[in-house]
Amino acid sequence: MITIYGIKNCDTMKKAMRWLDDHGIEYRFHDYRKHGLDLKQLRAWEQELGWETLLNRRGLLWRKLPQPVRDNIDRKTAIQLMQDNPGIIKRPVLDLGARRIVGFKAEDYRQLF
Repeated sequence: MITIYGIKNCDTMKKAMRWLDDHGIEYRFHDYRKHGLDLKQLRAWEQELGWETLLNRRGLLWRKLPQPVRDNIDRKTAIQLMQDNPGIIKRPVLDLGARRIVGFKAEDYRQLF
């Protein structure tokens, strides 16, 4: 079963889930703001995708961080930041079992499925 990770009120999440629904693709939704995200899983994602891919530097949560935090972000602080506040993880994270895809572009999803 495919799992899509993100937060419910995100417009990109809504687009991705609508695309999956429209194409008859079954999935499970995991709201990591509500249900959290296991540190072991977050570290596995980081190993596979890289912390820079996972960290959403375009969102409001990133912009609200103090400038010194943003200026000095590294792997260790990024993982801690994402663990403490999963809403700062780029969305969606689509878990296909064998691999994960970050973000939503209809063309990419079309190629996957």
